[in-house]
Amino acid sequence: MDGSRSKPAGHGLDWLNAAPDADIRAALSACCAADSWVSRVGGGRPYPDEDALYAASAAATAALDDAGLDQALAAHPRIGERAAGRDGAWSRQEQAGVAGAGDVLMGQLAAANAAYEQRFRHVYLVCATGRSAAELLAVCRSRLGNDLATERQVVLGELAKINQLRLRKLLAPESS
Repeated sequence: MDGSRSKPAGHGLDWLNAAPDADIRAALSACCAADSWVSRVGGGRPYPDEDALYAASAAATAALDDAGLDQALAAHPRIGERAAGRDGAWSRQEQAGVAGAGDVLMGQLAAANAAYEQRFRHVYLVCATGRSAAELLAVCRSRLGNDLATERQVVLGELAKINQLRLRKLLAPESS
């Protein structure tokens, strides 16, 4: 995906409904890297309103198989790490609460990320918007006690929240 490509500012849902498939695939891939999610959400156009789009996104997220979930997770940076491209800028916005954390807290968060990845074999995914580094650390530590099936459902729920936030950003003017 070309991370430098962006939609025209302020065109919202009308743009999403009318844009060429290649442009939609690129834009949606910045929201969620799972090809099956991109295909389902892009293939559901036109959407009568944003709520229908968000419902389609939630359904496409819930329907991800293991390979699709792995693909989506692979595009997300660890909490506290930076990513590149438009989705990287979105990750930095979403993880703004981590930016001011001190070295000790960042070290604890890195250790929790590593323990999570050791246990579940994928990146710790959480909707970080509006959360502090200390809160994200506590959430990570609490989720380490989940069994695999429970954690998969939690991850899908967090991914659905992130996807909806990113769709809102995609539809909003570039200044958002």
